[in-house]
Amino acid sequence: MVNFKRKITLVVFISFLFAVVVGCSNESASNANTQNENVSIESNSDKNEVFQFSLMANLYSPSVPKDRVLKLIEEKTNTKLDIQWVPDNNYEERLSTVFATNTLPDAVFLKNQNTFSQYKEAIRDEQFWEISTYMDEFENLSKLKETVLNNTLVDGKLYSLYQGRPLSRQGYIYRKDWADNLGLSEPTTTDEFFEMARAFTEDDPDGNGKDDTFGVTDRGDLVYGAFKTVASWFGVPNNWGEKDGKLLPEFMFDEYKDTMDYFKRMHENGYINQDFPVTSSIDQIAFMKNGSAGIFVGNMQYVGTLYNDAVALNPEVEFGVNNYVEGPNGEFGIWSIPGYGNLVLFPKSSIESEEKLRKILGFFDALMTPEIANLTQWGIEGEHYSVEDGGAVPSKELEKLDAEVRPYTSILIGEPETNGSYEGITDYEVRSESNELVKDNENYLINDPTTTLDSETQTSQGDRLYNIISDATYKYILGQIDEAGFDKAIDEWKNEGGEMIIEEYNAS
Repeated sequence: MVNFKRKITLVVFISFLFAVVVGCSNESASNANTQNENVSIESNSDKNEVFQFSLMANLYSPSVPKDRVLKLIEEKTNTKLDIQWVPDNNYEERLSTVFATNTLPDAVFLKNQNTFSQYKEAIRDEQFWEISTYMDEFENLSKLKETVLNNTLVDGKLYSLYQGRPLSRQGYIYRKDWADNLGLSEPTTTDEFFEMARAFTEDDPDGNGKDDTFGVTDRGDLVYGAFKTVASWFGVPNNWGEKDGKLLPEFMFDEYKDTMDYFKRMHENGYINQDFPVTSSIDQIAFMKNGSAGIFVGNMQYVGTLYNDAVALNPEVEFGVNNYVEGPNGEFGIWSIPGYGNLVLFPKSSIESEEKLRKILGFFDALMTPEIANLTQWGIEGEHYSVEDGGAVPSKELEKLDAEVRPYTSILIGEPETNGSYEGITDYEVRSESNELVKDNENYLINDPTTTLDSETQTSQGDRLYNIISDATYKYILGQIDEAGFDKAIDEWKNEGGEMIIEEYNAS
């Protein structure tokens, strides 16, 4: 059907565009630069008729949000939204259910890049609309970053809209007051980082005369915990890298073992929480908040929330942030994501016509106007946020923001550069510094070369196979296996299906 529609004559196409231009008022077109006018996604013949459609989105908050912001979004876009909120921890299961029972909504948000990979076969089977040919019809959708869109292509075709994310937030947060007490400068090499971890463990950084502190707080997550970021410092590829003209997984590189040795030394000396492989993210953060640990490796922008919680326990606490740590080779690199956190697809089972598809795309186009993007991101100006120095300052009524605003960020499209929404402003200088370091990371990115490649075995068995390597990595760090034992785990990974993944990625 899509191919047939592509063959419409130029005359019909021009007629359609003329109808759209006539139907959309000039004030709608000007909304990219105004904050007070409504945006219409209807044609002239039915501009007063409310367009209703359904979508499914991740719910990251404890309860379904109040509908104050939703009603304003609907009013300004002349729509009625049937949002199926699904708790994040159950999202993939619910997505599988609605897909298997053919009850997908009109627009369905995926959870992450891995979920997207799982649905590529269904995309190839033409169960979702290809939207490449429609993008230029919408002023705001056409602003989405080409580099990020390219990372979402399936066989060179576009099927989704993306929610933009910084390419890399990775770095470290540390107790600056402890460093000052010990006369330590901010680490910029892996040796200096190790020395800070040692000093925060052995040299009584809080000055209380007790042996009650340690260096690095970590959790049981090799990706969003400390391991992958430190591995970047050592020069480990981002998931996959090229060796002798062939793509191989990161754990087949010598630098991966160097990283394991580094963590093993920290663990043996007590410079990292001893049970980190089974530590939750909540407990990991708690060590920083309560003054047990002095270094957190991961999302630097978390320093604002961390400070607010920690200062309530200790008014004297001070944090610092840094992104740049050179490895033993004297170079710095940092792993990156493909530029998106989530994607939205448009099922053909629920969208039967191009007319309906265009209306839904029109809604997301309207969602990318500054007025509605700010409403979705920040809420109601003067109540949920204020504008200072060209940025948004969120209200300090956090419970109200959680109940009325933050869940709606799950349906946002694009990023501030493309949708015109405000950047966040904070009066905490270290948080502002972290924002600048996130931008600086873009100069040192280590990209994943398999982002747009395909491996059927990776899609179907990748998680199971990854557990072989993650278990072996932890066992090596804990001293439960040696290098020969880790090599044995690699052989197991290869024999269980990993060799097929290597072949499929290289063929792709």
